[in-house]
Amino acid sequence: MGKIAVLASGGDGPGMNACLRSAVRAGLQAGFEVTGIRDGFEGLLHNRFEVLSRFSVSNIVQRGGCLLGSSRSAKFKTPEGRALAMQNLRSSGIDGLVAIGGNGTVAGCEALAREHGLPIMVIPGSIDNDVYGSEESVGFDTAANTALEAIDKIRDTAETLRRIFFVEVMGRESGQLALHVGLAAGADAILIPELHEEREGLVRVVERAATPHKRSTIVVVAEGETPGGAFAVAQAVCDSIQREFRVAVLGYIQRGGRPTVRDRTLAAELGVASVEALRDGRPSSVVGRIQGQLALTPLADSVGRFNQPGLEYLRLVDTLSR
Repeated sequence: MGKIAVLASGGDGPGMNACLRSAVRAGLQAGFEVTGIRDGFEGLLHNRFEVLSRFSVSNIVQRGGCLLGSSRSAKFKTPEGRALAMQNLRSSGIDGLVAIGGNGTVAGCEALAREHGLPIMVIPGSIDNDVYGSEESVGFDTAANTALEAIDKIRDTAETLRRIFFVEVMGRESGQLALHVGLAAGADAILIPELHEEREGLVRVVERAATPHKRSTIVVVAEGETPGGAFAVAQAVCDSIQREFRVAVLGYIQRGGRPTVRDRTLAAELGVASVEALRDGRPSSVVGRIQGQLALTPLADSVGRFNQPGLEYLRLVDTLSR
């Protein structure tokens, strides 16, 4: 193996640049020529390739976003699209690939590896933290801290005006972000897709929290929990108890910003491990951390499965909010 490539795919998140830097410099140290693919799978289809040096990734470890860009590609989901991508990779002499992304990236890379025999290592890069094969995804810690800072500020105004706030965080179909942020923020309740809360139960929680001695109530809602999101939840609950409420949808601020220490160190570790796995001829895998140790999970085992949240956090929230 003489040439490897690196790309980012799907939704962006803090720490992708740190992953890129790690993979590029580790690849060069291992004696590979390293090619960057711009704009993810779309770049594979349109030959957006460029040779990278160690200086190409200088001064990016602290930056959010991704230097190479990212994308989602409908054409790459087809066998014909993947065949074209492989043709372009072969024409450039590329023998292996490091991809940074979430579940869509895992699925696309698994299909490409299975159909064409290309060795691929996927670094979980997702603020949703739901990639099967790692208990941590690059970007999750930064997104959680961004959301936590926002909720802390929301609580200031909630306390002043005695208001109930329903705060919607990202996560798609995963409640990981909502669980961690809600517990850290001292939320009164957390709603996640994995464990749907009946309206009556949430009404009781809000009524219990809204005592004369408590000036603010915070409910954290994962975006995939219910159709209509936090607005629908808030309307249903507060119609029952006749209380004034506000909704805050944190949105895309959770995707940006300087990555935290944890995301930078995780990115450094997984980037190097991905290159070493390619060098050593390991099967195509998700490169992650499980129980504090580096772990390789075959891509086929990761597709269609998810890193499940620890529901014990809900018990802690219930205990601490009483």
